Amino acid sequence: MIIELARIDDRFIHGQVLTKWVKLRPVERIIIVSDAVANDEMRKTLVLSVAPSNIKASAVSVDKMARAYKSPKYANTKAMLLFENPEDILRLVQQDVDIKEVNIGGMRFETDRKQITKAVSVKETDIKAFEELSKLAIKLELRQLPGDQSVDFMKTLKSELKK
Repeated sequence: MIIELARIDDRFIHGQVLTKWVKLRPVERIIIVSDAVANDEMRKTLVLSVAPSNIKASAVSVDKMARAYKSPKYANTKAMLLFENPEDILRLVQQDVDIKEVNIGGMRFETDRKQITKAVSVKETDIKAFEELSKLAIKLELRQLPGDQSVDFMKTLKSELKK
């Protein structure tokens, strides 16, 4: 499998993904990688219902994604992987899925999270996962839209956590 884009955006498939990212990084398949979504039929149906008709879309568990990535059946498939959180990416990388860069687009605010930017809020487990991904030399880019300037997420995270 050829991973064209690995992106954290807890809204998954929405206008920005459809109109901007897919044009910048053309793919045959959009894959939501989330145990929570894969195991919730209603949520999965709702999330996948907005996928463009010309792109295959699916929602799979982290373990199933690792198996698909290694399958010869998908060797030449260009895919966009959408995640809800960095922990799922770390679990995937630990199963030998070659992700070199992660785009962080949106993680909603909740009471147990610290707001890092207007669009990104993190909890302690997110911070630890981002630190582990960074140690593995995975580039962590903060950018909502393709036209936005790419920002080093770890620098922003460290700076905001000091406040």
